[in-house]
Amino acid sequence: MDKILRIDVGSQGGPKAVETGLGDYEGLGGRAMTSGIISKEVPPLCHPLGADNKLVIAPGMLSGSAAAMSGRLSVGCKSPLTGGIKESNSGGQGAQVLARLGYAAIVLEGKPSNDTLYKVVINHDGVKIEADNSLKMLGNYDLVDKIKDTYGEKFCSISIGPAGEMKLSAATIAITDMEQRPTRHAGRGGVGAVMGSKGIKAIILDDTGCKMRKPKDPEAFKAANKEFVAGIKKHPVSGEGLPAFGTNVLTNVLNEAGGYPTRNFSSGQFEGAGKISGETLAELETSRGGKATHGCHTGCIIKCSGTFHDKDGNYLTKQPEYETIWAHGGNCCIDDLDAIAMLDRLDDDFGIDTIEMGATIGVAMEAGLAEFGDAEAAINFVKQVGEGTPLGRILGNGAEVTGKVFGVERIPVVKGQAMPAYDPRAVQGIGVTYATTTQGADHTAGYAVATNILGVGGNVDALKPEGQIELSRNLQIATAAIDATGMCLFIAFPILDQPETFQALVDLLNGFHGLSLTADDVSALGKSILTKEREFNAGAGFTSKHDRLPEYFKNEKLAPHGVTFTVSDEELDQVFNW
Repeated sequence: MDKILRIDVGSQGGPKAVETGLGDYEGLGGRAMTSGIISKEVPPLCHPLGADNKLVIAPGMLSGSAAAMSGRLSVGCKSPLTGGIKESNSGGQGAQVLARLGYAAIVLEGKPSNDTLYKVVINHDGVKIEADNSLKMLGNYDLVDKIKDTYGEKFCSISIGPAGEMKLSAATIAITDMEQRPTRHAGRGGVGAVMGSKGIKAIILDDTGCKMRKPKDPEAFKAANKEFVAGIKKHPVSGEGLPAFGTNVLTNVLNEAGGYPTRNFSSGQFEGAGKISGETLAELETSRGGKATHGCHTGCIIKCSGTFHDKDGNYLTKQPEYETIWAHGGNCCIDDLDAIAMLDRLDDDFGIDTIEMGATIGVAMEAGLAEFGDAEAAINFVKQVGEGTPLGRILGNGAEVTGKVFGVERIPVVKGQAMPAYDPRAVQGIGVTYATTTQGADHTAGYAVATNILGVGGNVDALKPEGQIELSRNLQIATAAIDATGMCLFIAFPILDQPETFQALVDLLNGFHGLSLTADDVSALGKSILTKEREFNAGAGFTSKHDRLPEYFKNEKLAPHGVTFTVSDEELDQVFNW
């Protein structure tokens, strides 16, 4: 990964590609690379869909190597949803293939002069950019099938669906998995709209003839990887719960804890949770010939995904994740797994964030556009987004826009981005993360659920404000660093509980890159990323007043505990005081 591919989509005669060295970005990967480029090269006050914004796609520091769990891809830009900096993270094959092709980043910049749609083809022989208007408004599944007809079976694609072409603020970027299905998405913040604004429909990657990246110290790297894998497999969450039931193992856990947002964040428990739980989902999948265990990229050993077949035994979608099942399920009071799986398929095909879409439908239901629990109406809403109807365009721009259009007060967003599947009143640490992260409401930015609910990395009472600031701060720092490595965030469970597994991660980095990093260096990396992101957001007009939850979380008591969010504004302002 010794080069950056820059594509100027505004060049006369169509997009032009040029390869450059790493320069100031030497040694960076993943989120460190995306936020490094965006913070340095993008004017904070620019329009997210304009010529000055850039879309950066970057594999992690360990991607393309033999390191387990190292295939996460970072996508960065100024977000059309939040107006601030964005790093959206995805699985799939994109990071592994792009890294083996030798690229530390792809940067899309400039603005097209017309509405011609392009595809970018990158392989061992170089880069080709071709106009292809036959791809216009194709869903991601049809797009991938069309790519297969031309490029065979050995590619990875990074693409947008109709939502991205329409530049909707909930639009995603799809990355194909090992079976060449567009099931993994850089979902949050409207990154798909930025790719659409650049006139790029698909980036097709083929690493045939490219070798796996080699470590500087093979023996040290091999030993560290062995220790790292062992640590992941022996932890009860990463080694047992996630492989058996996927991320949806959390449904019963959060519902029992009273932190499962229901009926547009008006209650903390859903009476139909058992019907859509991870245990129920795994049983249904296997009974129909699907799988409850599946890895989304080469090198994954947790395998928290799966495959969902319809009632006739035909593939429909990947195993819907916990966040998706909550967003389209409990949040909207829908307890039908087949309906939720169809919503997941439509979201992936149209290229829409499942979290934002589910939260948006919850707001629409509260506005009276449909009854809570009406699965058919929810499916129709998503179809309208894909079709670009007037209502669909409103919904496709997210929960905040929808709430404003239809006069809803309870809109569960921070910095314009919808909250995921944890109510901040019953999981106060995640409330701190939602409020203060640079990314808008985002559970992955500092997953305090681990400690508040699962008892991983210690115990901090989920219902009380004490200890939540320090917890969120430390997790946000650690997460930023993990996002730079290309590692899956689920390695956080064993590295929080097992010091030797954390050390193995540090040793992996050292063995691969020939470094001598310490734990303090990893922390410093996380802090440097967050500092750049916060400086960008400050330039975009964000202040401490944006690091807040909506007022109703402080005023409306959440059943069953009867709690409100009690971390004070003064405490929230201390998160980044290191």
